[in-house]
Amino acid sequence: MINLNINGRIRVMLSTEGTYPFHQGGVSTWCNVLVEKLPNIDYVIYSIIMNPFVTQKFSLPDNASLIKVPLWGTEEPSEHLTTPFSKVYTAKRYTDSKVIQREFIPLFKELIEEIVSIDKNPLKFGNVLFEIHKYLRDYDYKNSFKSEMAWKVFKSTVLEHSADSRNKLAMPSVFDLTQSLGWIYRFLVILNTPLPRVDVSHSAAAAFCGIPCVLAKLENKTPFLLTEHGVYLREQYLSLSRRGYSSYLNTFLIRLIHSVAGLNYAMADQVSPVCAYNTRWERIFGVEAHRIQVIYNGVDKDIFSPSRDYHNSPHPTVVAVARVDPVKDLVTLIRCAAIVRDRIPDVRFIVYGSVTVPEYYEECLVLRKELDLEETFIFAGHTDDVPSAYRSGDVIALTSVTEAFPYSVVEAMMTGKPVVATDVGGVREAIGDCGLVVKPRRPEEFARALIMLLEDPALRVSLGKEARERALNHFTIERALELYLNSYRRLAARYVEPRVVPISLKRQKLLAERGYALADMGYWREAITQFRQAVKAAPGSAAVPVLLTEIARAYNNLGEFDLAFSELEKAEIMAEYLEALRIA
Repeated sequence: MINLNINGRIRVMLSTEGTYPFHQGGVSTWCNVLVEKLPNIDYVIYSIIMNPFVTQKFSLPDNASLIKVPLWGTEEPSEHLTTPFSKVYTAKRYTDSKVIQREFIPLFKELIEEIVSIDKNPLKFGNVLFEIHKYLRDYDYKNSFKSEMAWKVFKSTVLEHSADSRNKLAMPSVFDLTQSLGWIYRFLVILNTPLPRVDVSHSAAAAFCGIPCVLAKLENKTPFLLTEHGVYLREQYLSLSRRGYSSYLNTFLIRLIHSVAGLNYAMADQVSPVCAYNTRWERIFGVEAHRIQVIYNGVDKDIFSPSRDYHNSPHPTVVAVARVDPVKDLVTLIRCAAIVRDRIPDVRFIVYGSVTVPEYYEECLVLRKELDLEETFIFAGHTDDVPSAYRSGDVIALTSVTEAFPYSVVEAMMTGKPVVATDVGGVREAIGDCGLVVKPRRPEEFARALIMLLEDPALRVSLGKEARERALNHFTIERALELYLNSYRRLAARYVEPRVVPISLKRQKLLAERGYALADMGYWREAITQFRQAVKAAPGSAAVPVLLTEIARAYNNLGEFDLAFSELEKAEIMAEYLEALRIA
């Protein structure tokens, strides 16, 4: 049976970090689609934000509530809580040196040991976080973490590891020590936040936003679903070079993030990357095949509809929808534009997207001027009408040096436009044979691909139609929502047997267990056979929607998406039927 709240609905904690509902972007768009398009799910948005003064960009619908957890910008870690002042005051009063020495310091030392160590133990790390979380129900966060005893333990533990040549941790300065301890103090404010009681927890990344999901699992056995849009650990590695930290701080931060990412992977009941490309990282971290279910991002097929006129541009036009950021490698696109212009003098390149790195924007402007491209290469800024931006182009370009599963590519395909993109992340997986893929940072190769399409209208139209068809088959919002809804149902399912178990239910359970065992080993077709027999054994039982969802998951792993979708529809119908019977 499904473990429902008092309204008879599944309650989900959706945990985010620096995104929804306070910032725009691909992850926020994905969150907003989930919350708005699944109105029968009650969401609690657990939003980790930089400070309490950021402006909320998305309005929440009636089926969603919000918990804000600011990491910076507060004097007291309890400022964002609804905890009565009397309880906060009492906690401060009773958090004296004896309590800290006896209750907190052993846990704190274990925490720091796990963070700075090369060898990671995710389960140990999770249990330490949980014990500190329980400690903070009665005692004060600030008094504990900022105590002199905590400083001494932190310093001695770090210096001990730095002195060990096998640990490869550079010797820190006093500034390095205070900075790294400050990170611990700020990032772990999460542990000071009470958890909502939910049926499923859902993290938007294998990051700090996964910590409340881990705590909920350890405290209430709440099932944990992890979605990965990008590979968080990899992204942090790539960004370190731009931060200017010392060797010690770089190593400390990446080991902290490594601990957090590994914890997410170890504790999640289902890991759902948005493309199969990302599964290689998950497998490196030991995530078994049966816990991985790829769920592609979906886009709205009606909003991102094709233009009726395939020749609506006054000039041959290449469009890019991308923020002005080094990872989008617009420098390569500018160099590419110079090559294309020599062949097609009236070509236009238009970039729609806001400037997120001003220094990089200035670099792009200087290069554009050097190559005399002011009339050819246009920065159009942010647009609120992205579908029209795609429709205005003859070809859509993406020159990124890193991507997860880019919305921009799938959106362009859905509008019926051919795409030329770099072979990074899940790009090739998205495009298939419906566009052209080249290696990153190769302006000459990229230019040749663009010229081929710009000079061949028939090829553009043909690839555009194929792209639209591929997007309709694999990347619709409806398909993504169905997979997430059934994941929630499956994770929230609880097999509760009556005291006297009918033979049909005993047989169903036995067959289902065989199916799960086969699925765990990757024998998907054999698992499907067992799950189907389990459904036939007791076709009216509450387990049937879950079993149908498992059949759909098996088809999904086999790449037979139409059959998977069909089984999900059956599961939806059966769940509604059983719910109607329960209410009646």
